[in-house]
Amino acid sequence: MISRRSRRTMLAVGASGLALGLTLTGCSTGGGSSDGSVELSYLVDNAESTVATAEALAEAFNAEHEGEITVKVDTRPQGAEGDNLVKTRLSTGEMADVFAYNSGSLFQALNPDQTLVDLSDQDFVDKFDENFVKVVSGENGVYGVPMGQSMGGAILYNKDIYAELGLQVPTTWDEFVANAEAVKAAGTAAPIIQTYGDTWTSQLFVLGDFANVLAEDEDWAEKYTDNEAKYVDEPAFAGFQHLEELGKADLFNEDFASATYDDGVRMIATGEGAHYPMLTFASGPLVLNHPDAVDKVGTFPIPGESAESNDLTVWMPGAVYIPKSTEGEKLDAAKTFLAWLATPESCDIQAESSAPQGPFVVEGCELPDDAPAMVTDMQPYFDEQRTNLALEFLSPIKGPALEQITVAVGSGITSAAEGAKQYDDDVTKQAQQLGLDGW
Repeated sequence: MISRRSRRTMLAVGASGLALGLTLTGCSTGGGSSDGSVELSYLVDNAESTVATAEALAEAFNAEHEGEITVKVDTRPQGAEGDNLVKTRLSTGEMADVFAYNSGSLFQALNPDQTLVDLSDQDFVDKFDENFVKVVSGENGVYGVPMGQSMGGAILYNKDIYAELGLQVPTTWDEFVANAEAVKAAGTAAPIIQTYGDTWTSQLFVLGDFANVLAEDEDWAEKYTDNEAKYVDEPAFAGFQHLEELGKADLFNEDFASATYDDGVRMIATGEGAHYPMLTFASGPLVLNHPDAVDKVGTFPIPGESAESNDLTVWMPGAVYIPKSTEGEKLDAAKTFLAWLATPESCDIQAESSAPQGPFVVEGCELPDDAPAMVTDMQPYFDEQRTNLALEFLSPIKGPALEQITVAVGSGITSAAEGAKQYDDDVTKQAQQLGLDGW
C-alpha cells in the first residue's frame, strides 16, 4: 500500500513553492488569550502546505470570532515520529485541544472510541460524504471533520493526444488497451508512463483497481481482513495481470525503470506520454511546474471488465479531531471551530492555500472555477455516487513490499501470479503482527 508517511512527504514536495511568512511555537497549553477569549491549540504536521493551510484557516476563524475564540497553530513532525507523538499525547492526556491526523486505518490505531470526542450528535456531520464518515468512525461514534479534499487513484491522460487521435475515454480495460495501442502506432508519445525510479508509483494499477474489485464482490475487504480472500484469486488478481499485460505489450516509456514521479508529471503535461496511472495529488506539482497544462491533463477511473461498473477508487482526506482531554469551555470552542471547518468558507480557503487534489467531501463545498481538469473530471463520479474507497480505508492490513513487487511485475522480472503470491505472503506477516483473527 502507499503509506501515509509517503503521501504526506509527497504532498509537501508538491507544494514546496508556497511561502509561509509565519513563526511557529511549540505545543501550547494555555487556556486564554490576551483578549480574554478561549485559546485553542491546533496541532498539525509540519509539511509546508499543511502549515500554510492551517494558518490561513486559523486567521479567518479568529477574525470571525474575535474576543471569543482564538486558534493557535502548533506543529509536530511528519512520518513515524509524528505518529508516535500523537499516540503518546493522546495516551497521556497531553494532546492539543484539536489536532489534524489521518483517516482510515491509522485513525483506527488511535483507539478513537476511548481517546476522541464523539461528534455524531453535531449537525454538521450530516453534510459529510458517506464514504468519509466510514473512515472517521469507530464502533461508538463519528470523530472527525474533513481537512482537504478526496483523491482519486486513476489514469491521468493527455487530452490533446486524445483529441489528435480521435480517442474516447475508455470505460473497459479492453478499450483502454486499444487506446494505448493507438498511441503506440502513432509513434509520437509513450502510450503509458511508468516511473519506477520512484518505486511507490508502480502500485497504482493494483491499488487504483480496487473499485473494480468491490464491484464484483462488495464484501471483499472484509473477507481479506478475515483471511478469506487473496490477491492470487479473482477479482483482485486482475491488477497484477493488467500490469504484466501492459509490460509484455511494450506499452511503457523506454526509460520506465529510471524515470521519476516528477518525470511522469512532466511527461503527461507536455504530451511526452498519453497515460499515467497516478493519485490525483499530482495536481499540486502540475499547477506549480506546468501551469499551462492544467486544462490538458484529465482523469478517468482505471477501467475494469465491464463499463457498467466503471467506478473511481478514492482516497479520503485526513481529518481534524478533538481529544477527550479537551473539556469545559474549550470543548465548546473546539466544536465551534470544527463546525466552521465544515463550511464552504473553510473549503474555499483550503482550495486557495494549495491546489485541490479532488472533490470536497462536505455538502455545499465546491471546487474553484480554476481547479485543474484532472480534479474537475472526478466530480461527476462523486455526484453520481460512482466511487468506492481504496482498500487502506477498509482494512488495517498493509503489506510494505507491494511497491517492490509491482516494479518486478511491470518490468517482466516476476509473473503476475508470482507477484500476487508474494504480496499475499507479505500481508500475512503484517496481519500476524497486528494479531488479527484467522491469520
